Amino acid sequence: MEPPDDEAPAARAPPPQRRGISYSQPLSRDAASARRAALRNHSLDDDHVLPASHSLNYPLHHDPTHHPPLPPHQHHPSASYSANCRRSGGGGASEGSMTLERAMSEYGGGHGTLPEFVGAGGGKGIFRVPLRAAMHPGRPPPLEVRPHPLRETQAGSFLRTLAAEPQRRQLWAGAESGIRVWALDEVFAEWGAGARRGDEESAPFREGVPAPPALCVAVDRANRLLWTGHKDGRIRSWRMDLEAAATAPAPPSAVFREALTWQAYGRTPVLSMVITPYGEIWSGSEGGVIKAWPYDAIAKSLSLSPEERHMAALLVERAYIDLRNHCTVGNVCSLPASDVKHMLADHSRSKVWTVTSMTFALWDARTRELLKVFGMDGQVESAKLETPVMPEQPMEEEVNPKSKPSKKDKSQGSLNFFQKSRNALIGAADAVRRVATKGTFVEDTRRTGAVAQVMDGTIWSGCTNGAIIQWDGNGSRVQEFQHHTSSVQCIKALGERVWVGYASGMIQVMDAEGTIVAGWTGHSCPVIRMAIGGSYIYTLAHHGGIRGWPLNSPGPLDDIIRTELSNKEQSYTRMEKINIMVGSWNVAQGKASAESLRSWLGSVSSDVGLVVVGLQEVEMGAGFLAISAAKETVGLEGSANGQWWIDNIGKALDEGTSFQRVGSRQLAALLIAAWARKSLKPYVGDVDAAAVPCGLGRAIGNKGGVGLRIRVYDRKMCFVSNHFAAHLEAVSRRNADFDHIYRTMAFNKPHGSTASATSVQLHRTVNVNGNQVEEVRPDLAEADMVVFLGDFNYRLYGITYDEARDMVSQRSFDWLREKDQLRAEMKSGKVFQGMREGIIKFPPTYKFQKHQPGLGGYDSGEKKRIPAWCDRVLYRDSRSVSVAECSLECPVVASITSYVACMDVTESDHKPIRCTFSVDIARVDELIRRQEYGEIIESNGKVRSLLQEACFVPETTVSLSEITLENQENIVFQITNKCETSKAAFEILCDGQSIKKEDGTKSEVLPRASFGFPLWLEVQPAVGLIKPGETVEITLHHEDFYTQEEFVDGIPQNWWCEDTRDKEAILRVNITGSSSTETKTHTINVQHRCPPSSAPPPMMNQPAAAVPPSNVLKSQSKHREQQQQQDYPQFGSSEVHDLCRMRCP
Repeated sequence: MEPPDDEAPAARAPPPQRRGISYSQPLSRDAASARRAALRNHSLDDDHVLPASHSLNYPLHHDPTHHPPLPPHQHHPSASYSANCRRSGGGGASEGSMTLERAMSEYGGGHGTLPEFVGAGGGKGIFRVPLRAAMHPGRPPPLEVRPHPLRETQAGSFLRTLAAEPQRRQLWAGAESGIRVWALDEVFAEWGAGARRGDEESAPFREGVPAPPALCVAVDRANRLLWTGHKDGRIRSWRMDLEAAATAPAPPSAVFREALTWQAYGRTPVLSMVITPYGEIWSGSEGGVIKAWPYDAIAKSLSLSPEERHMAALLVERAYIDLRNHCTVGNVCSLPASDVKHMLADHSRSKVWTVTSMTFALWDARTRELLKVFGMDGQVESAKLETPVMPEQPMEEEVNPKSKPSKKDKSQGSLNFFQKSRNALIGAADAVRRVATKGTFVEDTRRTGAVAQVMDGTIWSGCTNGAIIQWDGNGSRVQEFQHHTSSVQCIKALGERVWVGYASGMIQVMDAEGTIVAGWTGHSCPVIRMAIGGSYIYTLAHHGGIRGWPLNSPGPLDDIIRTELSNKEQSYTRMEKINIMVGSWNVAQGKASAESLRSWLGSVSSDVGLVVVGLQEVEMGAGFLAISAAKETVGLEGSANGQWWIDNIGKALDEGTSFQRVGSRQLAALLIAAWARKSLKPYVGDVDAAAVPCGLGRAIGNKGGVGLRIRVYDRKMCFVSNHFAAHLEAVSRRNADFDHIYRTMAFNKPHGSTASATSVQLHRTVNVNGNQVEEVRPDLAEADMVVFLGDFNYRLYGITYDEARDMVSQRSFDWLREKDQLRAEMKSGKVFQGMREGIIKFPPTYKFQKHQPGLGGYDSGEKKRIPAWCDRVLYRDSRSVSVAECSLECPVVASITSYVACMDVTESDHKPIRCTFSVDIARVDELIRRQEYGEIIESNGKVRSLLQEACFVPETTVSLSEITLENQENIVFQITNKCETSKAAFEILCDGQSIKKEDGTKSEVLPRASFGFPLWLEVQPAVGLIKPGETVEITLHHEDFYTQEEFVDGIPQNWWCEDTRDKEAILRVNITGSSSTETKTHTINVQHRCPPSSAPPPMMNQPAAAVPPSNVLKSQSKHREQQQQQDYPQFGSSEVHDLCRMRCP
């Protein structure tokens, strides 16, 4: 393919004589260079390309919707082939005509292949072939940490969470089977032996011991721990000190164990988790249950030896604070009893946000006081009567199987059963109602799908309708804006930039005010999580793929890496060749013998890698069709007859030994199924199914289409089995059936988004005003290869029954083809636009009398239906021109090697047909491309210079380095941004505190979780942005802190008492830019001097309890102190040792 500027002259010149193309040879460097210079509009992972009008989000050098002009001989013909014309030496044929010989040279007919007829109307609109390229020009070149794995290889191990630790350069992911970690310094390395299936091209990683699905993660940088919440209700921690993971690729067997784990919830999962600004761990679960885990208990447990693991778990398990009960007074609670799906630590104001689908709760992180509960509209929620909840039972406790229920229990069980049954019926009815009215299970109201804090201190929440709500730190709405119609799945911020991931796969970059900076399609499915590490933001897609994007994209770095990788295209291009056999049969509600199935499929499957079979009229009848339609509304499919056909076709293909079934779909009378040869199966997967009824009211499946979308060698192939409207005169209805199926077939995604009405709507592209800018491209339009097969019901026109029989007996198929309705409609561009069919050289396949062999079996009854080629196979591949070389720009090139009907099969009034394709596939070796990416980063001087510039941190000054606080006073210091061009982002952390002992010495400085503040210190704001040349003021407040002794099972056990010892905290002010996690640090020493004495505050929101007499307290004090010192002899923190002396006297 030549550059667009070079193709215009070629369009006016006579076409040169074409030479044969060998797909088995390596690509020439000249050819590869020419293709790289041509227009590239698409990547290799079938992601959608942004339209030209979206270039304001990601500026391009070329118009991505521009198509180069084609020479006249390369356009799809609209004129029929003429067998009477002959090409003379002087070229006497007119430019608009086409001889059969020329058709064979231009459209197939070479050695071992059949000539093909190509329908008009292709190359435009939804019938335009999706353009591919080695490097997508409409987005930054990504770092493929983990290429898209086949879904079938990920059963039970899908990745669902993502987190990064920038200082240790680690990327952690929570999976359905546990935890894994990538050492980012080794991301360009390759696996040794033993890589798990599906991760052969992934960067090397290490895995933890098998664990239940990890649903949420929190990074504790201070203690170098990753905290994970799991489906089994447990919280686990994992140490980040994995030196082996950072120095060399480790085999999958090198697993690591968790550091500390405990049962947080009895029978419900840990849905969300956060480390508060004061170092506590808060977790949320179903039913609105929120628990706080004090850091002192966690620190004590972490200090215990491995042999005391059970004691450590028990210590933490019983130390929790039930925040829901904490804010419930007189059975009245403002918190909704909904699942707590998100949690957010507001480090700017020391608050915590807990979020359900529809409401927000705002908490004081220091006092754990509930400040406010409000809805998505910003309105404060009123308190509600709390329903009594039974205490949580540990998971180990089971009902005694020997105990017999009483009559009362039986009656209650019966009522409970009927209540559940009633609820199930109501739920099913509601599901049917929603399907009937909307066609999907989308909720009627928008919901919160993501929440994050931006560096300017505002809180952003993303909604399922694509809207983003901006809140201030007090929970008041600031503004709402929308730049995309798909559901917001995740939000991440660094410096003055904010990244938003959508269910459509779109990634948008915005500034802190919500203005779009850039946007591109990052994945072909929802972007569910993001993490920032080094100079990259990493995105996790729903299919499990992980990509890294430069933080300063779009920019000059993208252009350099894209160009360099394109120049290395030949090194990572791999060519594959497979044979695909497609069969179709209208079985007329019958069944076939084993001999017939072997004749149709089994006898020719020896050299085939993929077999796809479509059946029509598997089962008919008004009752069956009505029941099938009802089952479809609730997601049920299949029938006994359909299963019989699948099983017996599998036997004919030697299923289990030679082939494996990869997928099937039945819609009433329509059925499609696919089998892959065992040697090909590792490269076949991501099988999705779809169905489109075209019968009565577009609702009944006697007519319509069923399809399978299969990923083969990283390329999408769609196969659709169809049955169109019958009768000679119903041509327009048949055309309409095709158009309806092509436009509306939406393949189901087992891990798809809940944010959109259909999978088609997921991929709409909008401009910054929220307006759709391009016609929706159906799923079929985005496939690399599409095959339509089935009983299309197109007949022969302008011919009598006797004439047709005579022509068939004389095998005058050339003449009969001129009477074919389908051929005529395709010539005029009314149906199957741009699709191809092999030249038919077999007799018409309809209509025959059952069990009558030979051509004498055509219908000779009263109706004498005219024989017709009702049963057909048509296709299109990646070629946008008639002849093209298989390459990364044209990744799938097919040719027909066989197109026949099995005339000896007599069980139906139709004859089965089969079509065999030879398919060349170009794919990317992701491991080699990632290594080439690493070589560019390492060796290209310009790239290294730009990466160094990306690590720029604005120069700042801090006004104070020593601060003394006492008597609840406020101290203000300033941070000044000395840079005149860039904003500076600051974050204030606490490296730890030391306590002055009675002998005048200081205890060891130990940090709280995630460098949280000590409870006596308030810092506001602790996070923010400083404009160029400006100054921000930070207020430190000394708060009298009274230690609340212990909580056991969520209930306070002891009394408030005053801590009057002097303390010293070390504050760290981290300064970062917007293009890297590189930091500069300022240190401030803060001394806390306590007054001689002050009265303790009253108990707040605690259950009333009688205060023990003072003499009882005095008699118990000494014994309690001695006992606790014996209980915790191995705890190394002097701070916690000193807690014993802080008990009330």
